[in-house]
Amino acid sequence: MPSKNHYNVTEWPIGNPYEDIGEVINSIIADIKKRQTNKDENKGGKPGAVIYIPPGDYHLSTQVMIDISFLKIMGAGHGFTSSSIRFNTPEEEWADLHELWPGGSRILVDLPLEEDDEEHKGAAFYVERSGNPRISSVEFSDFCIDGLHFIEDGSGMTNPENTYTNGKTGIYVASACDSFRITGMGFVYLEHGITIYHADALSIHNNFIAECGNCIELRGWGQASKITDNLIGAGFKGYSIYAENFGGLLITANNIFPRGASSICLDGVTRSSITNNRLHSFYPGMVVLKRNCSENLVSSNHFLRDHEPWTPFVNIDNGLDDLYGLLYISGHHNSVVGNHFSEVIHNIKPKGATPVIIRIVSGNGNYISTNHVVATEVHANTSDSCYDAQVEALLTTEAAEPLTVTTVLVEKESLQNIILDSGNDAQVVMDRTVNAFRATPVPRA
Repeated sequence: MPSKNHYNVTEWPIGNPYEDIGEVINSIIADIKKRQTNKDENKGGKPGAVIYIPPGDYHLSTQVMIDISFLKIMGAGHGFTSSSIRFNTPEEEWADLHELWPGGSRILVDLPLEEDDEEHKGAAFYVERSGNPRISSVEFSDFCIDGLHFIEDGSGMTNPENTYTNGKTGIYVASACDSFRITGMGFVYLEHGITIYHADALSIHNNFIAECGNCIELRGWGQASKITDNLIGAGFKGYSIYAENFGGLLITANNIFPRGASSICLDGVTRSSITNNRLHSFYPGMVVLKRNCSENLVSSNHFLRDHEPWTPFVNIDNGLDDLYGLLYISGHHNSVVGNHFSEVIHNIKPKGATPVIIRIVSGNGNYISTNHVVATEVHANTSDSCYDAQVEALLTTEAAEPLTVTTVLVEKESLQNIILDSGNDAQVVMDRTVNAFRATPVPRA
């Protein structure tokens, strides 16, 4: 027997999903609410529903409003492909490309926006419900949300498609939520991929979130959530992963690639873990723990900082110099253990400075142990081909000259830290009368 709680947007009688899937999904949600009114029927009553989006292109000009629990919106493929590469390929070459746009189950965000609109107005999916209990178990799975184009923003970018600005968001959760899941999704060309306030037991897993101004933003406060096994890469003025006032956040096994201003930025986050991630950035400030981040674990990550090799973005940076540090820490009792840092640069800012790898700017009792730093000076080539340029840069390890760096810098505002085997005597800079230090042994020549 077919279930009344399984919907297909192409079979629903109200609206045309190819012209405005927002109208269709809102109508389906209204039907769910109309049918599921009993709060307690055989110890159940409101099971929610599944909304299925088959492969295809679906324009969205009406924002989807979600205010029910136990709703799953699912497609048949995340459909990601690089819009940035296409928009930086001469148009006369487009005819030779195998495809031009993202695919799969793809939602094209066509929301009409005004310059002064509130941020959430640009969201394809807006989730909000007041009262108790919190809205729970809303799931997004296996479809693509495409912001289509970036726009001129006054920054002077030659190509407006490279500004990472358009006011659009993929998923915006405005109210406290519990046990949300975002899995197998594709997000591309959105100013904000995922923005969630007040998350509890959130899972963001196995998504492709790239070429967005900001990829994942956990705002307000939250607890006991995870960001795992994603492929992520934000724009040069945004965050790949950002979280504020969070406790118990697990950030694990993500492959975070350029060109986000920060790969991971935590603000007031405590008792959380950043482990086993591969982090690649073109700028300092790769991982930032600011505003009293405390009792966090940063372990077994691979940090790679090198220079931008792709011609359209060669002169772009995040405004930070090489004294800022690849890992920036403000807070107490954080553990930084067993990480690998690769610093492969030649154009140092400010000129003549000694680049900093780990910088502790404030807080007490941080534990920095057994971190390995490889610092080399390599003059990387640039190219008009994004893929070729980045692969060549990643594989270049030969003919590299050693680069002098400060592996750990402890500012005077930070006391009682323990620094072990994370740099030799000359590479660690701190007041050794108020901090403990054991140097990494230097092999004999």
